[in-house]
Amino acid sequence: MITVAGFNTAIDRLIQLDALEPGEVHRARSEQVYPGGKGVHVAQTIAALGERVQLIGLVDAPHRNLICRRMSERGVLFHGVEVAGELRHCMALRDASGKITEILGQGPQLSQAECDGLLRDFRRSVDESDLVILSGSLPRGFDATTYAELASYVKSVGLRCLIDASGAAMRHAVEARPFLIKPNRDEISELHAKPVCDLDTAVESVRSLLAHGVSMPVVTLGALGAMAGDANGIWHAELPLDQVRNTVGSGDCLLAGLAVGVARDMSLEDTLRLGTACGAANAQGEETGFVERRAVEALLPQVRIQRLA
Repeated sequence: MITVAGFNTAIDRLIQLDALEPGEVHRARSEQVYPGGKGVHVAQTIAALGERVQLIGLVDAPHRNLICRRMSERGVLFHGVEVAGELRHCMALRDASGKITEILGQGPQLSQAECDGLLRDFRRSVDESDLVILSGSLPRGFDATTYAELASYVKSVGLRCLIDASGAAMRHAVEARPFLIKPNRDEISELHAKPVCDLDTAVESVRSLLAHGVSMPVVTLGALGAMAGDANGIWHAELPLDQVRNTVGSGDCLLAGLAVGVARDMSLEDTLRLGTACGAANAQGEETGFVERRAVEALLPQVRIQRLA
């Protein structure tokens, strides 16, 4: 069982427009609404790849049925902690050219009892897990050190922990020396206080994280692909796409593929290949943060992998 702590559940809206012009009135050509947040994206992609997965996250009364039904349909065991406030809403506006503008809601301020409920469900779920993922922003009410504390707890019970976070939460998490972290180009630049803009600087950042005690650092680089390292070397993967429909959530799907590769004890090269194919499959699809297994399998042979160090 893979456990995903994606505490800050969201309601996602993908709205198609002819053009986005600030200050003007717009009419949507289409609108889709579904459960979202990084944890949801990761969990449902893991399930699509055929692995057992459970997700711990927030739910509110108006959206409980929507979230629970969708997670059940997708094969995810969902542990929802109900909160008094309303879940955050995230909006993606896509114009006719395919350009996407995201607006990310803040979400509710949690009480101490609501924070304790999430942590209680998390620790209970870890007891029956083989691998643990901490993914996405922390709801308001949690300290920035929360992921570091949870990663230390996961290590103390002998499990591997994978983390995808940003800002202060990521900085503290690195200090806990988790098995894997997955910053994107902006996040790793902020973490190391210098720009990571090409493969050479990305290699340096991966080496730095390895030296700091992260067993498998992975850095995603947008159009430049992704890079991963371990004690045996550093690999780079890329998969240029002729058609890109929706890149939102591609990093989450990539993380899901990495998690499945780690859970299956695949080599670093094959783990990175699977993650890259998952991210590309999301970019080619319509829905944010979800892939179909057959789409991933079709892309796997197209992933180009090379060893850089």
